[in-house]
Amino acid sequence: MTGRAEDSVIAVYQRHGGAWARLRGDRPAEGSWLGRFCGLLPTGAGVLDIGCGSGLPIARELIARGFDVTGLDGTPAVLALFQRNLPGAPAHLADMRELALGRRFAGLLAWDSFFHLSPKDQRAMFPRFQAHAAAGAALMFTSGPAEGNAIGELEGDPLYHGSLGPDEYRALLDAAGFEVVDHAVEDPSCDRTVWLARQGG
Repeated sequence: MTGRAEDSVIAVYQRHGGAWARLRGDRPAEGSWLGRFCGLLPTGAGVLDIGCGSGLPIARELIARGFDVTGLDGTPAVLALFQRNLPGAPAHLADMRELALGRRFAGLLAWDSFFHLSPKDQRAMFPRFQAHAAAGAALMFTSGPAEGNAIGELEGDPLYHGSLGPDEYRALLDAAGFEVVDHAVEDPSCDRTVWLARQGG
């Protein structure tokens, strides 16, 4: 593998997006977290799904609950699946590290996507979250349980994951004006470490 490991993530999903979508399936694995996220949103609110993947199941579920979902993903093959599955939803092809849509949302979601960034790139995302968050906006993302890097695999290709430590996440959220609403380390309901926060104001 050449270059930085985290830069290979888009290439891996470009090659294996269809296989990933089949493995992911269309059954929500988010347990009660999606319900808690939605509970912080006004009726019909705009939600930015950062690293939206195929749109199944999360974006589809949000749309079914009446929210106005905008998808964003850096992988053309995967974004094409999103557009096919949810043809009425706006979709943007962009690397989240360059997120700059020029509008604010009541909800920001980065489930199973944010943790593909390096720790350095994750730190740089919090001002971008802040710039896209309306007053009182909800932010939910998944991370690793502790600071470090890990290499998984998708269809035999190495797949990068990175994480900061919980204290640093709290500090970054605070600096960006977000208050932690809930946090769980390796929650058995979804086998993920989850952060749910809310923008002040």
